[in-house]
Order: sequence, then C-alpha cells, then structure tokens
Amino acid sequence: MEAPPTPPVALGALLRDRELGLAHRAGPAETEVHGVHASEMADPSPYLLGGELLLTAGAALTDAQAYVARLAEAGVAALGFGVAPVHEVVPPGLAEACDRYGLPLLEVPPGTPFTAVARAVWRLMAEARTRELRRVTEAQQSLAAAAARPDPVPAVLSRLAAALGGWAALLPTAPAPAEPGPAQPSAVAGTGPTGATPSDEVGRAQASAGAPPGAEAFAAVAALARRVAPGAAATATDTLGGAQLAAYAVGGGHALALVTPSRAPGDHTVASVAAVLLTLLTAHRPAGAEAAALTRLLLDADPAAALPAGPWHVVLAHGPGDPQALAAALGTVLLDPRGERVRLLTDREPAPQPGWRLGVSAPAGPGELPAAAAQARRALRRAEAARTPLVRHTDGGLGSLLDPAEARAHAEALLAPLGPVLRETLRAWLAHHGSWDRTAAALAVHRNTVRQRIARAATLLGTDLDDPDTRMELWFALRWEAPAGPPPGPGT
Repeated sequence: MEAPPTPPVALGALLRDRELGLAHRAGPAETEVHGVHASEMADPSPYLLGGELLLTAGAALTDAQAYVARLAEAGVAALGFGVAPVHEVVPPGLAEACDRYGLPLLEVPPGTPFTAVARAVWRLMAEARTRELRRVTEAQQSLAAAAARPDPVPAVLSRLAAALGGWAALLPTAPAPAEPGPAQPSAVAGTGPTGATPSDEVGRAQASAGAPPGAEAFAAVAALARRVAPGAAATATDTLGGAQLAAYAVGGGHALALVTPSRAPGDHTVASVAAVLLTLLTAHRPAGAEAAALTRLLLDADPAAALPAGPWHVVLAHGPGDPQALAAALGTVLLDPRGERVRLLTDREPAPQPGWRLGVSAPAGPGELPAAAAQARRALRRAEAARTPLVRHTDGGLGSLLDPAEARAHAEALLAPLGPVLRETLRAWLAHHGSWDRTAAALAVHRNTVRQRIARAATLLGTDLDDPDTRMELWFALRWEAPAGPPPGPGT
C-alpha cells in the first residue's frame, strides 16, 4: 500500500516557533503551508505550484498591489517578508495589499535566515507525515482485526467510521425501484431518480456505522454510490456544505459510502483498505480463506501462514480498464491497483482480458509469492515489448524468454550468407572456443582448412569473429536455426 501524501503545516505552528521570531503583520493569521519557495522576482507565479510560503526581501517590489494580486492568483499560502537589507520595515502598501487579497503576511526578522524558515517547515512536515503514517498504520491494523471478528462487516464499518470521524455504510449501487401507486410521505426529504427517497435507501443499506448524515448529504453520497457500479469508476468523491463525500466499489451490488467532516491525506489509504476487506467479506463466492489471508497479511505479513496451499498465480496488469472488473474476470478479489498497473493474486489459470496486457507468474505456493511477483513483472515487460495480451513466465533459461518462430527467423536472416559447410565449421569452432586444432580434429580436416573457412565466414558475414558479442549472437543463431528447436550444447 502506498504511503499517504505529506500533510500540510499550519501557519500558526511557524508563528509559535520562538527561534524563528516570525511576526504576523497582515491578512489571515492561519492557513496551511504545503512548501517553501524563496524568490526576488517581480513575478514568481510561473514557478509556483500553489500552497507555498513565499519568502522575499522585496528587492524587485515596485507595485505591491499587483505583486500580491499575482501571488493570490497563483495560490500562494502566505508571504514571508524579510526586513533588511533592502527594506528596514514591512512596506505599508504591502500590508494593505495582503489585507485586501486575504494573503497572510509574516515579517521575517533580520536574524532569521530564509533557510531556517524552510528547514522549520520541512521539519514540521516530516513530523506531521510521521504522525499520519502512524495513524494510517493503526487504522489498518484495527480494520484487519475487525475483519476477523464473528460479525465482520459491521465491525469494519464501525472501526472505519471511528478512524475517519464520520459515517460509513454499504449502499446499493442500483437505485431503489419505484413503488406503484401514490408516493408515501417520508421523514427524509429528497428523492432519487426513480422516486426513492434517501430514507428508502437507508433501509436498503446492508450496514452502517456512525452518526447518519442529513438528507441532502445522504442523497449526494447515494448518488456517488451509484457511480461506482461494476464497470464504472472504482472511486468517486464530492463535497457538500463542508462535508466530504466518497464512495468505493466493493462488488456484490454495493459500494462503501463515507460522509466525513474533513479529509486528511491518509484517509483515502484507510478507506481503500476497508473497501478491499469489505470486498472480500461480501463476495458471493466463499472468501473466508482469502479474508483470513488479507487480515493476517495486514497484521503480520506472513503469506505462507495465511493462504491455502494454492497453487497461486501473481498477475501484473497494465491498461486503462477498471481493476475491479479485471479482478472479477480473473476470479479473484485480491488486487492492489496502482495507477495503470494492477497487481492481482488468483488461484485460477489467468486468461487474456480485452484492453489489458498481463504478465503471469508460474504457479507458486504462498511462501514463493515474492519470487512469483518478480516473474510477473518480467512477463509483463515481455508482453508490452511484444504487444501481446498475455505472457506467462516459464522456466528453462534464455531460450524460454524467446518466441521460437522469431528466434528462428532471426537465425536464418543472420546466417543466410553461409552455406551448410561454413555453418557446420563455424558451429564447431565456436563450440571449441576458437581452438583451431580441436575444431580440425572434430571435423576431421586440416587446421588450415578450418582457418580458411572461418576467414571466409567472417568475410561473408561482414563481422569480427574475435568480438565476444558477435560470437554470442552467432552461437545463439546456430542453436536456433534447426526447425526442431535449439539443438543441445557441446558435450551433451
């Protein structure tokens, strides 16, 4: 699982750092800082991503209003103005402009280098990231423990709602069917596209935990749940009146719905773990062994003790399709989507899937999965290079990595200038590591005959036979030229 992004730093934390000695001079006193940038350009906005604390001594400051307007438009989080050596005090016009555009303005005293401010920001960001990683790890372990309880689905939703401080539920991905006859009054306002009210869909939720949201928020998150139906998006997010809404596909006609007061950087990681667990727990086919496997993996990372004997196939897939749909087609719920690359673990024999390139490992037991994952990576590289839908890993050395037809075609093209006698002489000479005497003895000819034939072969091929790369390529071609496949090597 990828680590969550680094949380921002509160501007107040910098103001409270006595060693920096920063002072708030204008604009809001609180905001979130995502980075630091120092510039003396009159317009640094083309080099900013947004969210930075911009540090400047005002060397190019001529029009404070235009300068601050450009910074505000670029999304700068705050402006740190260093007094001395250019300005003895913060220019009044700069403070007025920051108040007008709502940009926090900090005074950086002469004894505080800009590098000290930057280091403080990076230190605070590192501390925040450590706290966030610890929170995410504890939430993952808590969810895994909940999945192992006798009533796992409500337990997972309860732990998720507690971890995110909001409401979590399994909602149907299909709208409620309209009832015939006049509509019945409902205690919850708002209706779906078929006439079903939010309260109707609350009753259709498989399980929920946390304080229920209001009618408007529920209607919005129920709509998000319908957007992550099979074959559609895997996740969907929205905001409503300060509430953060999200839906995650879990299969079985349901989606994980979330309504939370905020969205921290690690919340998506926590929710994704919960969605995978709920997918396992609600799968139509028996998934007890797989659920136990994932639970144990999250707790103690011991696949050999968690998974059945198998055999298992590790699949690495590349393509623009829906990872959940791919997993369903391969008969598994064990997947790890990472952008356009998806890792899957299945106990079925994988078959090609439209729109995907698949690299498939050799059958492996639970304790062999790391090696199988490496096999799947190599197989996917071969599938992408050959533009073929699926490549399976096979043992057997270099020959197993090649397509026989392509190898023979290459061999015939390379050896085309040579007749049968020169080919046989070259084969013997290479097999005996360039020894004239041993080659002559093997062919029952004079050593000078061998020299003449090898010289002739080098001329026809237009190559240097003393080059080890050339020898390797020619030996490869000679081994593959026979229609029956690569012949045995010397001494066999």
